[in-house]
Amino acid sequence: MTWTWAGGARGFGTAHGPAADVERAVAALTSALPGGDASGGGGADGMRRAFASGAMAAYPSERRLARDLAQALWPPQLTQQIRQVGSTLAQRPLIRIQPSPRVAQVPWELLSMDADEENPPADVRLIDLADVTTTAPASSRRPGAGTDQGATVTGPDRPGAGTDQGATGTGPEAVVLVLDPKVPGFRADSPLGSVLGRPGSDPGVLEFVRRRMDAGPVLPRISEPAEALRRTDLDREWLGGVLRGGVRRLMYVGHVSGAPVEHGQSEDVTLHLCCDAGTTGLIEPVRGHRPLAAKDLFLGTLPLRPDGVPGAQLWPAPRRVALIGCESGGDLRFAESFGLASAMIHNGADLVTATRWVLPTSFAFHRLAGVPESVRPLTEAVVAVDAAHESEDPVAALNAWQRTRLTEWRAGRGADRSPLLWASLTNIVR
Repeated sequence: MTWTWAGGARGFGTAHGPAADVERAVAALTSALPGGDASGGGGADGMRRAFASGAMAAYPSERRLARDLAQALWPPQLTQQIRQVGSTLAQRPLIRIQPSPRVAQVPWELLSMDADEENPPADVRLIDLADVTTTAPASSRRPGAGTDQGATVTGPDRPGAGTDQGATGTGPEAVVLVLDPKVPGFRADSPLGSVLGRPGSDPGVLEFVRRRMDAGPVLPRISEPAEALRRTDLDREWLGGVLRGGVRRLMYVGHVSGAPVEHGQSEDVTLHLCCDAGTTGLIEPVRGHRPLAAKDLFLGTLPLRPDGVPGAQLWPAPRRVALIGCESGGDLRFAESFGLASAMIHNGADLVTATRWVLPTSFAFHRLAGVPESVRPLTEAVVAVDAAHESEDPVAALNAWQRTRLTEWRAGRGADRSPLLWASLTNIVR
């Protein structure tokens, strides 16, 4: 491990984690994470185990996991430097982490900063001392993009701060909302079914869409909030058309299918829109549906015909993109990172909010954790990401929401505040 400081602070450091300790800590994290079908339906053994007996299902076991991860992966001398620098600033330091593939799923925000104390008097986590973001691999950055890898940045150099096109008036105002699109060939209760529930059944979702409509143009064009949900016309051609027209933001909430890490092909990670089997693309259809793969976003139609067009021209990304789906940021687990988050950054995004592991839906919280149906944790996460992307500093805004969730988790709020959901979210910056 190496680190350097930037933004006015000086210093650097190196440390190492013994291989056996790292392996044990990562294995403990893996066993605590959800798996299988995120809807909580058939075959979701990993999701059930995560809620029933996983380390993130209860605060005491989650705190032990946070200490074990910190002892294996986090240098105490870096913690000392963070405390020292933080005491001199008017705002929290910003930690930019570029993880190796083996530790790409680590929720760095949760790491205990008192891991080396025998009986720590308080439960202090990294996110209590600093804001945390993930730096995209160099392979996915566009020419001329920032190269400040793994640095701690303070002040106006925070990634994404003050770059919102709509806020500065330098670009179109529209926000693209792709919310729980219907996947051809899959029923609402199937593995690629609804993630937000029946349209109109969640007041929080409707209120969120209404606020977007009141704030400015929304695509697709709708007259009522429920019209944004479970649509059948949001395919890759539509998405490419609106992106090429110039938009301020893109938010996707739906299904993402990962690729096996052992196969090493992160470009096979897919996003599920309303594309039928007849849609042109680089991934084979599944039950009448052709997913949009990361390699589509990178390569476009170049491999398909002599006059092909690269993906960055077909799907140019706005500066801020949210991909709220299972392991949407999972490409960081690969030695060569060419997944969805990397593709969006390659195609123009400055910041992508993505997830590190399989996400539980609100239905999963209701069915597997006994959370009341009136509480919708996934909806709350969607609203928080949207608010962060509307703010001047999306990294600080999302971290502030996560700190609130952590405070409530420590105070015994219950399963609806489990880090199983909110700690999965990370901002990936170029």
